[in-house]
Amino acid sequence: MTTYADQPWLKHFTAEQREDVEHPPSVLHTFLDVAARIPDHRALAYFDGALTYGELDALSDGLARHLAGRGFAPGDRLAIMLQNVPQFVVGLLAAWKAGGAVIPVNPMYKQAELAHILTDAGAAAILCSEHAWDGYVRATVADSPVRIALTADEHDLQTRDDARVLTAPRLPAGTTSDADDVLTAARAAAGPRPDVALPAAGDTALISYTSGTSGRPKGALNTHGNISFNAHRQVRVQGFPADAVVFALAPLFHITGMVCQLSAALAGGHTVALAHRFEPGVVLDAFREHRPVYTVGPSTAFMALLARPDATADDFASFLLISSGGAPLPPAVVEAFRTRSGGLYLANGYGLTECTAPCASVPPGTEAPVDPASGTLAVGVPGPGTMVRILDDTGAEVPFGTQGEIAVTGPMVVPGYWNRPEESRAAIPGGELLTGDVGFMDEDGWLYVVDRKKDMINASGFKVWPREVEDVLYTHPAVREAAVVGVPDAYRGESVKAYVSLRPGATADAAEIVAYCKERLAAFKYPREVEVLGDLPKTATGKILRRELKVRAG
Repeated sequence: MTTYADQPWLKHFTAEQREDVEHPPSVLHTFLDVAARIPDHRALAYFDGALTYGELDALSDGLARHLAGRGFAPGDRLAIMLQNVPQFVVGLLAAWKAGGAVIPVNPMYKQAELAHILTDAGAAAILCSEHAWDGYVRATVADSPVRIALTADEHDLQTRDDARVLTAPRLPAGTTSDADDVLTAARAAAGPRPDVALPAAGDTALISYTSGTSGRPKGALNTHGNISFNAHRQVRVQGFPADAVVFALAPLFHITGMVCQLSAALAGGHTVALAHRFEPGVVLDAFREHRPVYTVGPSTAFMALLARPDATADDFASFLLISSGGAPLPPAVVEAFRTRSGGLYLANGYGLTECTAPCASVPPGTEAPVDPASGTLAVGVPGPGTMVRILDDTGAEVPFGTQGEIAVTGPMVVPGYWNRPEESRAAIPGGELLTGDVGFMDEDGWLYVVDRKKDMINASGFKVWPREVEDVLYTHPAVREAAVVGVPDAYRGESVKAYVSLRPGATADAAEIVAYCKERLAAFKYPREVEVLGDLPKTATGKILRRELKVRAG
């Protein structure tokens, strides 16, 4: 009988793709090699501006020297709170060259959220936008361990100043006199990088804050080895040409953007195209200008691109592969995207911050199956070097096809959480990550994610997984976005409530959508209530926030 230890998923890869991934201790090692070999090759494209590998190397050397001169020592942490701009990459590489780690911070965080992260991680330095610094970061830093402040003008390194995303005007010169402009500091300190040993595989590269079941953000310790393995494995499996352009659709402060876009592109010597933040029209313009071969983002981003009346198949003609991750991908969206993009397949993927982004994906040239019983689209198969098992509540393996908790082992799994030994042991016992996601695997190795354990709805004693109801809602021709939550019900204990937004120009009322679901779902599954909103609340990475909808539902 086939077991998980037999790794049936490996048959979906070529012999070359299955070979062990030989990777250096860090992506920084690879970046330095590329910068030395092809210094004039574009590393970053930002609207009409660009930085070559040589220029990026020199700027990050200078910033590393500046940080070291200000007392930033090996083991210190730099918080980077920026959108997808070149200064993010300069700061990241500089911190690593100075022997430190980076704390990626969502620029949408408010003062209390930022204060918790800076204090919890013991950040020695911060890099943020000028407007954020003058808005509230300066005040936040005053009560934190931060002693070095750097700012970035997001209008720099390009001349286009696209008003659709660069909405904040340039600040008058000298406004941020108590913080150093990152590019000015890097250029002023130009010279060889500090005499610090390059990172070892076990050194911390990132402290990536993620909310656990308690909702209290904790920092996952992504090591240089974690990142290097996943980045170089992606390069091996995808096999893009050397002159490939990767478009950064996912934010770089999120583990998906950091690893699947930036780190993998640097590992392959490719060009990363940046466009500050997601705006559908700007993204389509960037596709037309930079002709990327790859991008990755949440399904909500691709729905927004499909909703643009000016989107054409030619906009996607350069792509060799597009991946979706970070949020469930309904089969209906895959087919709609195929139609609008001229036949391009939207490949699913699955990963968590704690496994340094991907641990399962759809191999190039294949398509994920849809489970005939539930209608759920497979998220892919585990990659070479990755072990995925499905476990019951006692920790025992369940048979193929049976639901349980997804557990992951491999070189991409983090060693633990920053200063959280008990939570580390509970979440990663013996080095195996217990994801908190419920799913199953078929005998061919395809992995299906059903939902988060904590999001299961108990309606009259029956389990209802929101994802299954959402997949049906997405097949309604008027529905653009959908999210399902459980609400108190005096008779059933809980009942299903759906929130939807509609496609541009479409009309549908709640009763119509309830009736549509009633025809397609068991009596205990279909939503008793539907509320139509203009937009559903989302994270900065495009993931729909069910928890906010639960609060709204009372």
